[in-house]
Amino acid sequence: MIISQTPYRVSFAGGGTDLPAFYKHDYGAVLSVAVQKHMYVSLSRRFEPSVRVAYSKTEIAETREDVQHTIVKAALKMVDLGPHMEIVTIGDVPAGTGMGSSSTLTVGLLNALYAMKGQIVSSKRLAEEASRIEIEILGSPIGKQDQYAAAFGGFNYIRFNPDDSVDVQPVPCLAATLEEIEKRTLILYTEKKRDANNILQKQSDGSQDREKNRILREMRDLASEMRAVISGRGNVDEFCRLMHIGWELKRSLGFGITDPVIDGMYDTARKHGAQGGKLLGAGGGGFVFLLADPSKHEAIREALGRPRELGFKVDRLGSRIIFIS
Repeated sequence: MIISQTPYRVSFAGGGTDLPAFYKHDYGAVLSVAVQKHMYVSLSRRFEPSVRVAYSKTEIAETREDVQHTIVKAALKMVDLGPHMEIVTIGDVPAGTGMGSSSTLTVGLLNALYAMKGQIVSSKRLAEEASRIEIEILGSPIGKQDQYAAAFGGFNYIRFNPDDSVDVQPVPCLAATLEEIEKRTLILYTEKKRDANNILQKQSDGSQDREKNRILREMRDLASEMRAVISGRGNVDEFCRLMHIGWELKRSLGFGITDPVIDGMYDTARKHGAQGGKLLGAGGGGFVFLLADPSKHEAIREALGRPRELGFKVDRLGSRIIFIS
């Protein structure tokens, strides 16, 4: 048996500029961090001549061609281990909540499959192949930031180049600065799941609009500015202020990114002490990420009716194998 552990991610700025429709004509960049919430993939040989896949439901297929889970099916084709496999996935975070769950699964599954073959592959290769599965093979209208965040882990500025190459640059900030961000963070659930593909497809289609393109360039440049203010000794207050600017830019794109309920949550949090924040992921639901002095957290929770909450700690490691028997 092999078990992989792969982190989810929180994107601070630049989301949407990792879509090919944008970076193919310019370049994209995001500032993101891997978090200590994980996808676990358990992989083992199966005695019966079939493939068993367990996730939110359980499949037993005679061959890998009969597997319904599209990511699992594509990964099994890419890393051929024969017909008798058992795959179980367990996630700390629900799908459709803006933390990169599908890409986290794809990276973690590939890592486990290669480990079962006795191969150690680089983070770069895991990210590239996960991107190929989701974008090229399955045709999902998504970007590349989630795959690279999951594979590499840590706090990174990730640049997406017109030639399809990707540069992952760790952000050189003090441990004390990261700890301060952790202390200020609240991640609150909107109680709404959504299909990010619809929003991302609209964003991709709208990237040729001159005004939308201008906003996306500002979002990309903001990722670089936020990296600069948090590097070295770091200015967390300025980081919070810029995050608020980034959310205002993102919501101005339209595309169904926000709605009155989400806007109401964010505005209420701001009135009760939140310095900045955003909706995680493409938009439409999931988790609201807020930054506020810890002394304000209780007032924010109370004002918002004490929604379900997710803890936040930075994961400095990317996808890894945690068990081999």
